[in-house]
Amino acid sequence: MAMFVHIADARKAGAIARDGLKPGRWRGPDRSGVYAMPVLPSYFAAHQWLRELKRRGTRTLVGVYFRVPDRETVLVGHYNSPHRPMSAARATRVIMDAADARGYEVIVRRKIEARQLHAIRAVNQVVGWRYYPGAHGRVPCGCPACVAPGAIKSAGLRESYRRETRGLD
Repeated sequence: MAMFVHIADARKAGAIARDGLKPGRWRGPDRSGVYAMPVLPSYFAAHQWLRELKRRGTRTLVGVYFRVPDRETVLVGHYNSPHRPMSAARATRVIMDAADARGYEVIVRRKIEARQLHAIRAVNQVVGWRYYPGAHGRVPCGCPACVAPGAIKSAGLRESYRRETRGLD
């Protein structure tokens, strides 16, 4: 059975242990499900979404580890491209063999029952990428379309963007 990790808010750990993981609908009905990554030899690759998820304002996240039967069909792909259905074991192999696994995700299209959970563990809070894979070292865009009002450090990003576009820097 393939082992996956779902990154969740630490405040919900008790409820998840009791009730399991419910499918989310972050990007429409065609991508509803439990978002996860296979547990890989590379800790970074398996937990890469942590910093991006922290941008939503959650302070502490945990890793929810669960098993899926190898032959169960899941969706796998890069977050901004179409996902392909394949077995859980094959999805793990696709991500493991990718030249750059940053940005990949697996979607399990059903609820993960509490009895299927392997563990809920604390994870390193500073692993992963923000904004998009490969953004490290680049100044984030501060335009109103990219930085929502009220987002973390949004005022500073917007001010920096205004100075840059006006040629004040």
